[in-house]
Amino acid sequence: MKLSSKGRYAVTAMMDIAIHDRYGPVTLADISYSQGISLSYLEQLFAKLRKHGLVEGLRGPGGGYRLGRPSSDITIDQIITAVDEKANAARQPTAEGEDLTQTLWNDLSDQIHNFLGTITLAQFVDQPNVQELVKQQEFVQGRMYNYRSSAA
Repeated sequence: MKLSSKGRYAVTAMMDIAIHDRYGPVTLADISYSQGISLSYLEQLFAKLRKHGLVEGLRGPGGGYRLGRPSSDITIDQIITAVDEKANAARQPTAEGEDLTQTLWNDLSDQIHNFLGTITLAQFVDQPNVQELVKQQEFVQGRMYNYRSSAA
């Protein structure tokens, strides 16, 4: 498994939605602002995330995105493989005369894939250090979170 910026940005965006989902749909503009990811790049990622059922889009006023299923049912591996075709690639066969370390890299790739398949979005978001970072980020940025929580 290759960890790319696509996968990293997708996980970051999904975390943002999981953290703020209880206040309603999250717009890509909010994610773009709070996470520093370009809006056009997020649109590309979310097309793939939608296709894999990881998010749902809601149209109209107050629309945006929400998780397609509970955060406890979404693994980090699912997010990465949804947006990055290279991460989906099977192990590379080790042909005769090929680099002998290919087996090692294939095994490492399998270990990463398996490890990320055991971590759910809910587990990651619920970590105390993640929650503390969220509070700091929202305080510094004056995020729409405060508006949503007071309107709810």
